[in-house]
Amino acid sequence: MSALTHVDAGNRPTMVDVGDKAVTERTARARATVVFPPDAAPDRDAELRTKKGPVFDTAIVAGVMAAKRTHELIPFCHPLPLDAVRLEIDWGASGEVVIECSVRATYKTGVEMEALTGASVAALTIYDMCKALTHGILIREIALVEKTGGKRDWPEASA
Repeated sequence: MSALTHVDAGNRPTMVDVGDKAVTERTARARATVVFPPDAAPDRDAELRTKKGPVFDTAIVAGVMAAKRTHELIPFCHPLPLDAVRLEIDWGASGEVVIECSVRATYKTGVEMEALTGASVAALTIYDMCKALTHGILIREIALVEKTGGKRDWPEASA
């Protein structure tokens, strides 16, 4: 495993200096899954609405807002000029809600944290809007799916 980047020579936390890095296009895609217990699963053929409003549409707005404010939430994240944030939310094959957040920026550092934050906050918004059904809703599998740009793409292309 490589050395941690947010620790200085004195083993103290620090923000990474990106001043000398090249400006390149960076992308990232993250996924989160929201699972409803079978006895409280909403009708997936109808628009999911609560007294707070349309659940998926509200979660999309919340996820975009969160991605744009990642640097205010997570220490040492740089404020980034995001070119695009896109959230897609739909029902998965097993009845779970699948959230994908894609982020793109042309800058000196990656957008993985923005994509992960967007997907996470969208999942939290769904939980908040649906918790009246049950507190047994699970948020799981928040993960980086892919990233491009910078030193290396991930997952790395196989040769």
